[in-house]
Amino acid sequence: MHQIKTFNAIAPEGMQRLEKEKYDINENDHPEGIILRSKKLQTSEIADSVLAIARAGTGVNNIPVESCTERGIVVFNTPGANANAVKELVLMSLLMSVRPVVSGINWVQQLTGSDISEQAEAHKKQFAGHELEGKKLGVIGLGSIGAMVANDAYRLGMEVMGYDPYVSVDTAWSISRRVQRAQDISEIFTTCDFITVHVPLQEKTHHLIGKKEIAMMKNSAHLLNFARAEIVDHSAVLEAINEDELAGFTTDFADENLLHHDRITVLPHLGASTAEAETNSAKMAVRTMKQFIETGIIKRSVNFPAVEMAFHSPYRITVINRNVPNMLGQISAIIADSEINIDNMINRGREDYAYTLVDIDESDEDKIANVVEKLRETEDIIRVRVIKKEEVPY
Repeated sequence: MHQIKTFNAIAPEGMQRLEKEKYDINENDHPEGIILRSKKLQTSEIADSVLAIARAGTGVNNIPVESCTERGIVVFNTPGANANAVKELVLMSLLMSVRPVVSGINWVQQLTGSDISEQAEAHKKQFAGHELEGKKLGVIGLGSIGAMVANDAYRLGMEVMGYDPYVSVDTAWSISRRVQRAQDISEIFTTCDFITVHVPLQEKTHHLIGKKEIAMMKNSAHLLNFARAEIVDHSAVLEAINEDELAGFTTDFADENLLHHDRITVLPHLGASTAEAETNSAKMAVRTMKQFIETGIIKRSVNFPAVEMAFHSPYRITVINRNVPNMLGQISAIIADSEINIDNMINRGREDYAYTLVDIDESDEDKIANVVEKLRETEDIIRVRVIKKEEVPY
């Protein structure tokens, strides 16, 4: 039986894909896989038995990715599973930034008397707003979410400019040709009425938008952050808004310094908080984990390369190693020296580490165990696993 441990509530539509005949959930402290959402995972909580960790969400800041990589633990996320939920929240926030809808709703609730309709008509001018049509939106980061925001904002009648020097080919095909492409991020800052950021949190994106970038923006610009809190320098935002150098800020990340300000809207991290997004993320996380455990195939990993190969042989050996010269030759030689034929083989590297799948035409488990032992003794090999083929289509 494969052992899986979960943290947080993972949608049952995903967990039910782990068949009871093959998987035990939270039965012991030596799992092969961990599935979680927001739980901040400490290194001490990750047993040596763990092969992979899957987050039902996009960001992996709650997982010690670097130490996992060093230990040969594959970390997965679920890009795109919650994209529609975040996109809808961004569009809603754009609309709310130009129409004081919440203030109007709260005001009406305080009315009393038999002439409420007349009172509302007489005072509704205080809640007059603007329209998004014809305004210019800058989208920083054109991944799954950013591309959807850009396309739908254009359909709302906005002029849209996107910036992403690393946009993938698949995403490029999905973006409307009417979305302008900025050659430099400064074009977004200097020309747009609204700016929304959708990039992952990395060392180079920490405080991507700070005092210098805000100074480039129009005084009438409104900034939105539904990516990660640390991407925007909150102290710089506060200073700019208090000096009337920025019209407004909407964020999905609570910070006590941003509260009780009439031009700052703080949401309680609602981006992916829809039943549909949680279900989609759980399904993708479980499917990715299950495929890796049963076949060794890696998809949507944040720390190891994507590696996929049809599984037709009796056994498959998977190898995680440091990405050094002649490692593939050493793996092949060890298998050949044991008089085992290699049916198929694939190797991919990603920065300092590499991953290899080797399908072998061999059913003698003693011979296979001998090969695995020799591989594990080889310098720079971190983890070796043997998978017996199951008749399961993927």
